[in-house]
Amino acid sequence: MSSREQEVAAKLKEHLDRSAEDLRPGLAYRLQAARAEALARLEGSASTVPMGGLAGAHGIAGGGASLGTTPRPHRSVFGHTRLWIGILVIAAAAFGYAQWSVWTSAEETGDLDAELLSSELPIDAYLDRGFQNWLSTSHEDD
Repeated sequence: MSSREQEVAAKLKEHLDRSAEDLRPGLAYRLQAARAEALARLEGSASTVPMGGLAGAHGIAGGGASLGTTPRPHRSVFGHTRLWIGILVIAAAAFGYAQWSVWTSAEETGDLDAELLSSELPIDAYLDRGFQNWLSTSHEDD
């Protein structure tokens, strides 16, 4: 830590110590207990903060450890069940949408084929370039 960061940390510690002195004993105890429980969960072991008396801001804020030095357990992405359930739901929704769009386009194509086959016009007429030109010009007149 640089000297400027140490000065800021010292001023912050003094301010926290003064404000911790003004806390009611019951509130200070609950804050201390919550911190001890959080540290125990974080480290997976018993907390080093004493449970009796007022620990002050030094004890509440981290025992003088510099920021970012507290070891944190590595949490694997593969261990989160809710994450994988969410991924599976999104994948199932995307697959369902793809299947639905294929089904609707196939249904529309089938309807078009049925209309072509049931019309009185021979199929060769649809392939004639003159018919295609007539369709495009008659459609523009509307």
